[in-house]
Amino acid sequence: MLKIAVDAMGGDNAPEEIVKGAVLASSELSQLELILVGDSVRLNNLLAKYNSPSNIKVQHSTQVIGMNESPVQAIREKKDASINVAIEQVKLGHAAAVVSAGNTGAFMAGALFKLGRIPGVERPAIATLFPTGGEKVLLLDMGANSDNKPHHLQQFGEMGSLYAEHIMHVNKPRVGLLNIGEEKEKGNELTQAAWELLSKSPHINFIGNVESKDIMSGKVDVVVCDGFVGNLVLKLSESVAYKILDLLKHEIKRSLLAKIGALFLLPAFKNLSKQIDYDEYGGALLLGVNGVCIKAHGRAKAKAIKNSIRVAYESLQEDIVECIKKEENIQKVENQ
Repeated sequence: MLKIAVDAMGGDNAPEEIVKGAVLASSELSQLELILVGDSVRLNNLLAKYNSPSNIKVQHSTQVIGMNESPVQAIREKKDASINVAIEQVKLGHAAAVVSAGNTGAFMAGALFKLGRIPGVERPAIATLFPTGGEKVLLLDMGANSDNKPHHLQQFGEMGSLYAEHIMHVNKPRVGLLNIGEEKEKGNELTQAAWELLSKSPHINFIGNVESKDIMSGKVDVVVCDGFVGNLVLKLSESVAYKILDLLKHEIKRSLLAKIGALFLLPAFKNLSKQIDYDEYGGALLLGVNGVCIKAHGRAKAKAIKNSIRVAYESLQEDIVECIKKEENIQKVENQ
C-alpha cells in the first residue's frame, strides 16, 4: 500500500478543506494510506465527521509555517512545523510522497534540505499542468527559480519530457521553449543560449520556440521557461479563466432571454468550467527533488487537495523520480 503524507495545516483553507480532500482521495484510491500531519486534536475531530476512515492516520505536530513567513528561516526555526514533519515522513521512509498547500518557499526549502536533489540536477522546477480545454500541457518552471541559466532550462525540458511521457502518457512529447517569437534568433541571451542546448539534447523532441499563444493551441506538450516568466503566465491565465466565467454569469443575469438560453446551455457551461478549472488538475510536482513532492495551490479546497493526492499517487506508480535519475535521461550539469 502506498503511503502519502499530507501537510494538513498548510494553506488558506486548512485544516478543514485539507481533511475533506484527504477523505475524498482515500475513498477513490483504495491502494492508498494517508498520513495527515498537524494538530492531532483538530484533525481527529474533523475526521470523526467522516467516521474516521481506516486508511487515514494522524501524525501530530505543534507548529505551523504561515504563508508570509520567511521560508528558509521558518524551516530552520520551526522544526515541528507541519510542512517539516510531513517531509520528514518521506525522509524516514514512513511515506513515499508528500503533499502541501502551504508556504511554497518553505515547502521547496524543506524538500531540498531533507530530501536533496536528484544527482546531476542543479535546480528543481515546479511543473504545472495547464488546462487548455483539450490535451494537457505541462509548464515548467512555474516559480521555483526566478533566475536561471541556459543549462537549467535544458534540464527542465528533459525532466518535463519524462513527466509528459510517463505521467501524461504522451508518446514523444513535443517540447517548446517559451519565447517572444518562433525564430531561433528571438528572445534574450538566456533563451537564445537555452535554444542551442535544447536543440542538441538527444533525450527530447524539441520543436523550437513557442509563443504564449501556442500554449493552448495543441502544438506543444511541454513548455519550458524560467520561473519568473512561468509564474506570471500561470497567474495571468488563472485570472483570465475565472474572469471569463464571471463575465458569462454576469451577462446571463442581465436578461430573461439570456437566462432561458442558459438553461439549454447549462451542460456546455458545466463542461467548460470543468475544463478550465485548475482544481481538476491537482498540484504541481517539484521535479528534480529526490522524492515525490506535490505543491497544491495555497487557496486549494477539497477537490484540489484530492487531485493533488492523485498526482502524487500517479507519480509514485510511474516511479517518476527513478526515471529522472537514469543517467541517460538527463544531461548532467557537471558535463556542461
